Amino acid sequence: MQVPASFDYQRAESVDQALELLRQFGEEARVVAGGHSLLPMMKLRLARPEVLIDINDLHELDYIRQEQSELCVGALTRHRTLLESDLVGRYFPIIHDAERVIADPPVRNRGTIGGSLCQADPSEDLSAVCAALHARAVIRGRDGTRTVGMAEFHQGPYETAVGAGEMLIEVRLPVLAASGSAYEKVERKSGDWAVAAAGVALSLRDGLIAEPGVGLAAVGSGSVNASRVEELLLGAEPSEALYEAAGRRAAEDCAPVTDGRGSAEYKRHLAGELTRRALRRAVAAAAATEA
Repeated sequence: MQVPASFDYQRAESVDQALELLRQFGEEARVVAGGHSLLPMMKLRLARPEVLIDINDLHELDYIRQEQSELCVGALTRHRTLLESDLVGRYFPIIHDAERVIADPPVRNRGTIGGSLCQADPSEDLSAVCAALHARAVIRGRDGTRTVGMAEFHQGPYETAVGAGEMLIEVRLPVLAASGSAYEKVERKSGDWAVAAAGVALSLRDGLIAEPGVGLAAVGSGSVNASRVEELLLGAEPSEALYEAAGRRAAEDCAPVTDGRGSAEYKRHLAGELTRRALRRAVAAAAATEA
């Protein structure tokens, strides 16, 4: 039976206390809420934190609220809450698309948006979604808070901008007029990690694409943000030719590897095809909103 290395356990009752515990125990401490990603890694000895700081009592980080032109989501917000939120569904269908294919009900009941983003797994769905939405991450430490975009937040596989003694406390999603979004995923079985996935978010202005965002999952460690696809889409008129060009560029720019979920060639093909599908759906949704 696989068991993790020994560790100390602390339970925080406030964000301030959690930050103090992180300061006290240093880089060997990790926060845990759902634990569905961290604990399996600990059992395999791929992660060996000396201290786990339980933040499940930090209800101050469990919320979804609209503030002017942004939807603010607390880091402790569960997957199930995101899936059931009418506010999220109204502005960001891409999140509901992704949440429906994330794991299973027990995981969605316990897992959090903050835990998903901080795990920074290249195959993780919400990382690709937040990249497509140009989300901003609010990070808090002893010296106050700072806000970073997703491109800066995700610094590599399993690496984020959250430093020692800091916590992700909120995710901010810009609400756009005449917008549409969609997430497409291929998986071996329901709830599995993606073989490949693509998310697209955009708005339409006078029939042209504005604020395009494209995020990819499971097709390479550096493929979360598909910036060259976004450049192609910006200011362009939607058409099948554009969708095809966007798919080709997504396939060119990703760097999948062959593994048990499929060959690199197959995943590259999926990156292009899923980008095209998500783009068509996002444009159709935005056009309906614009009308």
